[in-house]
Amino acid sequence: MAALNVNGTPLECCCTKPMTGFFRDGFCRTAEEDQGYHLVCAIVTRQFLEFSRRRGNDLITPRPELRFPGLKPGDRWCLHILRWREAYEAGVAPPNELWIT
Repeated sequence: MAALNVNGTPLECCCTKPMTGFFRDGFCRTAEEDQGYHLVCAIVTRQFLEFSRRRGNDLITPRPELRFPGLKPGDRWCLHILRWREAYEAGVAPPNELWIT
């Protein structure tokens, strides 16, 4: 069965450069193993990236050993749904589309 978004239409790719998603296939979809529920496709902002780093999740620093180039403002990334909510409550949530299976 194809993954669907909240509108019931086929899930669209969030980003492949950099490659994102729990399955690192570009789609914000999940599975039981994904304890973070990476379902929010967001366009990250400087404010969000700094917020996330302060919360212990540094998405800015490249991690070549994980094939992670680091994010910069304007990149699209699948976010943990609760982290997006935290950022929203702090007034720094990045623009998004909620895509779920």
